[in-house]
Amino acid sequence: MTIVIKYTLFAGLATLANLLTQELSIQFYDAVYSVYVAMIAGTLVGLIAKYLLDKKYIFAFETASAHEDLKTFIAYAVTGVVTTLLFWSFEIGFEQMIGGKPARYLGAIIGLAIGYGVKYRLDKHFVFSKQVT
Repeated sequence: MTIVIKYTLFAGLATLANLLTQELSIQFYDAVYSVYVAMIAGTLVGLIAKYLLDKKYIFAFETASAHEDLKTFIAYAVTGVVTTLLFWSFEIGFEQMIGGKPARYLGAIIGLAIGYGVKYRLDKHFVFSKQVT
């Protein structure tokens, strides 16, 4: 399987994990700021899932210790800050412009798709560029 197909599949899985977590979050907490709480929860689940998949199957990256893995994860999360803001902008923007949950999730899917394209380049250059041997 080519890296593009694998990366796209994993981005889809992480997006699904993100949106399902958002939906579950709203089912359990439907009060003030519930959409934002759901977005944060979904982002965290998607981030962890995508990190594990990217590290092993996209970049075949191995760390020498738990400390090194934590440093790599932190770098991965930092590169995700800009792409997360992009994704959240689309999600909230669609919610505000069109309204409703389907519009919000459509915005999320579009934002995540764009964000993952940018994130791959950032991760390849800054996070997974130095393989520990």
